[in-house]
Parts: sequence; C-alpha cells; structure tokens
Amino acid sequence: MKLLLLMCGEGLGHTSRCLALGKEFLAAGHEVNFGAYKHSKKLIEKTGYMAHEIPSEISLSGDSGVFNIKKSIIETLKNVSPLDFRKLLKLIEKLDPDVVLSDGYYTGILAAQVKRVPVYFIGHQFNMVEYFQQSFSMRIAGKLVKRFYNHTYKRVNGIIVPDYPLPYSINRKNFAISMDTNKNIFFCGPLIRHRYREVKAENLKRPNVLSTIGAFGYRAAIFKKLIETAKLDTRINYTFITGPEINPEQFLEIPDNVTFVGFTENPFPYYKASDLVITAGGHGTILESLSFGLPVISFPDEKHKEQENNASVLDETGYGKRLSYLTGPEVIISCIREVLEDEQYIRKARRMKELSEVLDGPAAVRIFLETQL
Repeated sequence: MKLLLLMCGEGLGHTSRCLALGKEFLAAGHEVNFGAYKHSKKLIEKTGYMAHEIPSEISLSGDSGVFNIKKSIIETLKNVSPLDFRKLLKLIEKLDPDVVLSDGYYTGILAAQVKRVPVYFIGHQFNMVEYFQQSFSMRIAGKLVKRFYNHTYKRVNGIIVPDYPLPYSINRKNFAISMDTNKNIFFCGPLIRHRYREVKAENLKRPNVLSTIGAFGYRAAIFKKLIETAKLDTRINYTFITGPEINPEQFLEIPDNVTFVGFTENPFPYYKASDLVITAGGHGTILESLSFGLPVISFPDEKHKEQENNASVLDETGYGKRLSYLTGPEVIISCIREVLEDEQYIRKARRMKELSEVLDGPAAVRIFLETQL
C-alpha cells in the first residue's frame, strides 16, 4: 500500500501522530510519503524522514496567551495562493498514492478527491463553529465554515479520531458529529510515536515537572509564571521543552531547579523521567502525557475553544487540572503539590497509560485501512 500523509502545520501534535502512523506502516512494509509545511516539515526531517513541501493552510495568531480568530483569518488569507492547490494536485499525481490520510489539512482532502484517491480525515476537533461567536458577522462566517467542514466530513471515505474511545475521550466536548455525517468513524486510540516500554528515560532529578508548551511565541508569558513558581519550592525540579519560537535566553534569573532543553524532536525520554506535565491545551501533548501515565496541568490559550474544552475534560475527569494565564505562582505551586501528592491523579493517569498500550493506536489504524482498501 502506498500512503500519503498530509498534515496541518499549526501545532506539532498533528505531526507527531502522523510520524507514529508513518513508523507503523513502514514497519509493516508499506510505502509512506509525508507532506508538511513550516515547523511540521522541520520536525519530520529532524526525525530522519523526507517530507514534501505542501501549501500552508492555516496560520494561528494571538497575543499574551489569547487566541485571536480574526487575526488568524487575516494571516491565513495572506498565505493563500491560487497556485497552491495546483501544486498539491501535481504532488498527488506524481506520488500516485493508494490512499491519502489528511490530518487536520482540508486542502489535502479536496485535492485527493479531485484526483479520485481514497482519503481519510484524521481529526480531534469537530466543533470549529465555537470559534466564531464574538460578533454577528463572525457568527455568519461560522455558519459558512460549519457547512463547509460538515460537507467535507460526509465526502471522505472515513474519519479517524486519534483519541481514546468514549467515554474516555479527551476530545468529547469537541466531538460534534454523528454516524449520520459519516458512517465510517473510528476512534483508534492515541497515536504515540514511541511505546512506553521502548523508551529510555532521561536522567532527571525527581520529582520532575515537565513543561511542553507548544510552538507559539505568544505563550512565553507562561514560562515567566512557571519560573517564579519554581522559586517557591526548590525541592521540585522543572524541565522546559521550549517551542521553536521560544529563546530561553530571554528569561532572566533562572533558578537552579529549572532546566531548559530547548526544542527536541523526541520528548518521550523526558516524559518517562517526569511525574507531571504542564502544557497548553493541545490535544496531542495531552494524549502523549496520559499515554506515559502522567497527570496534566493545562493552561489553555484563552478563547481557544478546543483547548479550553480539552482542559475542562482533564479537570472534570481527575486526569489533571485546568488553570489560567491569570493564575498566580502561589496557586500554581499549590496545584502542582496537590497533583504530585494525590494518589488519585496518579492512579487515573496510569490507567490511561494501560489503556493506550492495549489500544495500540498506530497498529489499529494500519489494520483498519488494510481491511478497508
């Protein structure tokens, strides 16, 4: 089978799970090609694979931890070119895949359908209309967007949801479609690049709190809060995996219990050596953390409805806590101590790790497609 994996370049969670799928299909003897852009393309190449350049589709923007939908739309439209779609069509024609897997990348779905190639959508967010509620004009735009993506979901060959099946799904508040939209919906389980038993842990001082805030510079404010938090209890150690747009040198007076490791294409040895993850509200990092048995403290970007929903599920289910960019260091350290010391958080996170291992998401998707095609 020849696969073409296309992915959204905003948020490296899309890339990480496509890498997990690529690894699984290659190991089974299938041919795999990756299509990516921006940081996603760089991550694939750092991992050791070759990636074809595809047109940028969405650009996310914000200020001081607040997601700005209008600014994101403007930035996205700036990058749109009439020639981009033709380039993608030529790439599909050149590679001649048996199937296209498009992770959050809608242009790839349209291009595959034009070329009459079976296409499956990989996604965890099916309620984008929530982003468009700020004004009357935005609500009108939201209705048009909803009509577009619902039409798209109906036309794909199937929808792969890279999450735990219900009732354990982290994306349950973002899952707003039914079998009436597409009868081929498959909750495959987390798509994790490395199994827990395969990973050798980094040598970190314990207890260790791992911060994996994503690639956006506007999240830098949370680093400052966490640095101040670290000063309040030096018995707790912190490891910061910073996004590609974060320069650690901009932070002054870093305490001895804080270590910056910069951007890494392989965070899993750090997961295995940690006791707690602090992140934004991105679906990918939350699933990776739980798959390694780690509770999560989430600082979702304000007005980023998907992240806020993910963080709320964490809080409600006892897998972690939802905090805010307004939360002060004294409250943050109290929450960190509570999660580290409360056996209920630890037990529930370990249960999710066990479930992830049983589901084996990448293998489940491979078997699913092998039986479909």
